[in-house]
Amino acid sequence: MSATPSESRADVPLVVFDFDHTLYDGDSGSHLFAWLLKRNPLRLLAALLATPLLGPMVAWLPTRRRGISGYVWIATLGLHRAREFDRWIDRYVREHEAQIRERLLPQALQVFAGHRVAGDRVVVATGAPPELARAILAFVAHQDVPVLGSQVGPRFGAMMAVRHCHSEEKMRMLREQGYGDIDIAYSDSSADLPLLQAARSPVVVNPKAKSVEKFRRVLPPGTPILNWGCEDRAGERVPA
Repeated sequence: MSATPSESRADVPLVVFDFDHTLYDGDSGSHLFAWLLKRNPLRLLAALLATPLLGPMVAWLPTRRRGISGYVWIATLGLHRAREFDRWIDRYVREHEAQIRERLLPQALQVFAGHRVAGDRVVVATGAPPELARAILAFVAHQDVPVLGSQVGPRFGAMMAVRHCHSEEKMRMLREQGYGDIDIAYSDSSADLPLLQAARSPVVVNPKAKSVEKFRRVLPPGTPILNWGCEDRAGERVPA
C-alpha cells in the first residue's frame, strides 16, 4: 500500500489553496456551465425558467449543493459519462485560453509558486470540477499539483454534482486523502471557514466586503485579509 501524503512527507508544511476568487478571478465552474448553456438555446431557456427556484437555493448555504446540481443537470443534459464531461471541459479551456489566462491572478500565482519552490506540499481544494482546475493550472505549469474538487456523475440523462467540495465537505475530502494537519490555507469564501479555522495560519484573500467583519470576528487576531487583484473584492491591496 502506498503512503498517504501525510505519512510520506509529515515534516513538510501543508498548504491548501481554494481556486475561485483565490487563484482565479471569478467562478470558473459558473463560466464553464454558462458556456455549455449558451451552446443550446433550449438549455438556456430551461435554466432561465428554473432560476426563480435554483437561484435562491444557490445563494443559501444549506441548499447550495442542490441548486448548483440543478444548473449542472440542465447544462449537461445528454451527457452520460464523466469522461464525456471531461472532454467538454478540455474543449472549453482550449477555446477560451486567452480569457482564462487573463483571469489567473499574478500575485496569487506568485505566492502559489513560492510555496512550491520552498518544497511545501501544495494542494488545491475547490468547489469547481477538478478537471477544470487542473486544465487551467496547466497553463502556468502547475498541472502536477493535487486537486480536490466537486465530483459529478450521471443522473437522469445528464451530469450532476454527487459530492460538492464545499464547506465541511471540503474538509472531509481533504482528510480522506490524507491531508490532515494544515499549516496555511488561502481562501476568499466564508463557506471555507472550516478550512481556514483548521489551518495554523489562515489567510483570507479577495473576500466579499460583507464577509470581512465575520472573518475578523471568527478567525485569530491578526489574520491577513488581502486583495490579490480582484477589483470587485475587498481586502488589503498587495503591491504587484
